[in-house]
Amino acid sequence: MHNKHSWAEPYKIKMIEPIVITTKEFRQKALKEAGYNTFLLESKDVYIDLLTDSGTSAMSDRQWAGLMMGDEAYAGSRNFYHLEKTIQDYYSYKHVVPTHQGRAAEHMLSQILIKKGDYVPGNMYFTTTKLHQEMAGGTFVDIIVDEAHDPNSLYKFKGDVDLNKLQKLIDKVGADKIPYVSIASTVNMAGGQPMSMANLKALRELTNKYGIKIMHDMTRIAENAFMIQLNEEGYANKTVAEIVHEFNSLTDGATMSAKKDALVNIGGFLAVNDYDTFDKARNMVVVYEGLHTYGGMAGRDMEALAIGIKESVQDDHIAARVGQVFYLGQKLLDMGVPIVKPVGTHGVFLDAKAFLAHVPQDKFPAQTLAAELYLDSGVRAMERGVVSAGRNKETGEHNYPKLELVRLTIPRRVYTQAHMDVIAESVQRVFKNRENIKGMKMVYEPEYLRFFQARFEKL
Repeated sequence: MHNKHSWAEPYKIKMIEPIVITTKEFRQKALKEAGYNTFLLESKDVYIDLLTDSGTSAMSDRQWAGLMMGDEAYAGSRNFYHLEKTIQDYYSYKHVVPTHQGRAAEHMLSQILIKKGDYVPGNMYFTTTKLHQEMAGGTFVDIIVDEAHDPNSLYKFKGDVDLNKLQKLIDKVGADKIPYVSIASTVNMAGGQPMSMANLKALRELTNKYGIKIMHDMTRIAENAFMIQLNEEGYANKTVAEIVHEFNSLTDGATMSAKKDALVNIGGFLAVNDYDTFDKARNMVVVYEGLHTYGGMAGRDMEALAIGIKESVQDDHIAARVGQVFYLGQKLLDMGVPIVKPVGTHGVFLDAKAFLAHVPQDKFPAQTLAAELYLDSGVRAMERGVVSAGRNKETGEHNYPKLELVRLTIPRRVYTQAHMDVIAESVQRVFKNRENIKGMKMVYEPEYLRFFQARFEKL
């Protein structure tokens, strides 16, 4: 759709933030000080920041105006009721508990529903989700389709659940040991790959048979809906908003990091249909986050979020948002750079295993590639490979995922097509010089979520 014609962002730029182009010598020093971990770079030293699409979007004039409408009452803020109604109308869920961001919702959900010895099947792990499930005594089981682990498979819905894998787990451990199936719309670790409506309907049918809940990480639900509209039979004439509503209505509840799709810089929520789970969460949120009508968010942030949800499901917005990612992905494919195919929705994922084929996985090829990219141009990306995968709980060895990726994550409404060209050219230069790149060794490793703070040295 975007490859055939020129297209433009459906907005005008009203306010700008200057960014600085640094020298290679400067970047070399900054990188060394950061232990070759892009997470430890200072943002002022970054030219184009593709670390994440979380909390990095640009808000609209309506959202900024909404900040002025903040009702900062400690209890019963009017912004909470606006947010609650918006979630009910657009996302279909009945009960809402606001949180400061998505992982707080994951924490509550895991503590409420998971018992020690439970199994939580999901369409590929996400770092914080899996950690919260494990800390609650559960074991995560990957039930995503095999195609998701193959960067070259052109399967359109790599976020789909393999129902046979789920059935095998049910047969093995029993349905009473599975509190819920954990699904993400557009699977981040697979390269921003969507789940189809047909697969979710089939999953709903199977879980209903056994009385198992479906809990939804809906961080990038609008992007998933756009891919359904684009590629799934019967959905071409439905709006993204209609598809979002239908998708959510097939699940029992959701955690949301509103810092992605919903276009705000902070915020999240837990939304459920079942009153009992809601009641427990409403009690818990007071202990960990704040009162049940603000949950760690200021009134103004809840207002900006309510407006952001409405903007996020507008067809022209989401088509341009994903279109920008497609544009960059196509450019890299044309250059012969190995990336995860098909191009995902929130970023382009470089296949570091193929890109740096001579660097073994225990020398951290994706971490190395992210560092080299920053060195070349000041573009900051992030590792999604062996460092993110952590260690095996039993053996203490690294987990070696099939996918060793570098994520070029595109913030929403922040960069232009010209920035995409600069990024592509930088990746191309690094690719041409790939034979001269050696791997790295880890010299500091934190206990949890090591990719955020680990430090490395060049070999």
